[in-house]
Amino acid sequence: MKPKDTASTLGWQPSCTATRLLFLLTGIANATWAAMVPFAKLRLNLNDAALGSVLLALGCGAMLAMPATGWLMKRYGSGKVLLVSGAAMVISVPLLAIAPDPVMLAAALFLFGALLGMVDVAMNNQAVFVELQAGKPLMSSFHGLFSLGGLLGGVGVAALLKVGLSMTLIATLVGIAFTAATLHQSRHFLPHAQTEPEHAEQQRFRMPHGIVWLLGMLCFFGFLTEGAMLDWGAVFLRFERGMDEAGAGLGYAAFSLAMTGGRLTGDWINHHLGPQKIVFIGGLLAAIGLGVIVTAPWVWLSLCGFVLVGMGASNVVPVLFSASARIPGVPASTAMPLVTMCGYTGILAGPAAIGFLSRATSLPIALGCTGLLMAVVAFNAWIVKPTPVKVA
Repeated sequence: MKPKDTASTLGWQPSCTATRLLFLLTGIANATWAAMVPFAKLRLNLNDAALGSVLLALGCGAMLAMPATGWLMKRYGSGKVLLVSGAAMVISVPLLAIAPDPVMLAAALFLFGALLGMVDVAMNNQAVFVELQAGKPLMSSFHGLFSLGGLLGGVGVAALLKVGLSMTLIATLVGIAFTAATLHQSRHFLPHAQTEPEHAEQQRFRMPHGIVWLLGMLCFFGFLTEGAMLDWGAVFLRFERGMDEAGAGLGYAAFSLAMTGGRLTGDWINHHLGPQKIVFIGGLLAAIGLGVIVTAPWVWLSLCGFVLVGMGASNVVPVLFSASARIPGVPASTAMPLVTMCGYTGILAGPAAIGFLSRATSLPIALGCTGLLMAVVAFNAWIVKPTPVKVA
């Protein structure tokens, strides 16, 4: 797709800044809810089973909203979808902190998940077309800011609680910040005409379903690996390597720092290696890292495996997301919601699947199988195409 003739050489930068800010704030909002979970459990006197049932509402909201987001983007453009869903965060985030009973908390989580799902699809759509206008890799830095937002959100919420702010006030501040930033930056969101490839309407019914579903499957594997590190990394170190409860969290910390660093430098790496090498090398590195985690005889070596997984997996999903908008004959508003939904399925359902496999075999075998899935990602690197170079 050719860049718009009316775009100036640096005309993409305001849109880039606006989209980056939304990625950062989405990471902060996710981290804010993560910090709220133990408070909600205590406040509503939920046992583990009840809490697990309530938490399903978040994923259900996101999964149901994503296909609808594709239809809304085709009709109104991702900028308008992002404006409405981002503005509504001023309501949804505080509701999580004040829900008076489990049913209301589940309803609030469903709304929060639906809005996050819409924001996720729409901001990735904006990111892809900012990247196309810039004519150089940018997607990894967008996702790097999401990861950075998660780290900053976790530390920030802990610090604000330490100085005496209530969780309700913190949630309200996060919701206000998200909405204010969305409204302020909305003038820089790319309009509908700039977020559909040329002749998309004529091409709409020639969708190569196989390629779209393959991209979705690879995103599923990538997100499943992230979910495995989040939900099972500490469990593995605690019960398979004998670390104490405080030290067991070091695995996910090492993974998160490696992933954030990899994504923040990913655009530079993409520029020099290209997307196919990133997916191939990254998938293999993550597979090797998981192999090290489950076979290393020493704890410190297992921790090195977490770093390898974070480095390898960091740029795989951003590159796959970017590729989903450049499938010949398929509008991004058709492919991206499907690919994003597959990714979310991986991070929501994947860890549960690992739990079932672990029960049937063992946790090392289950995590080792996750490594094999990342090897599958590596050997399907041919599916991604280079980012088009912008012609001035």
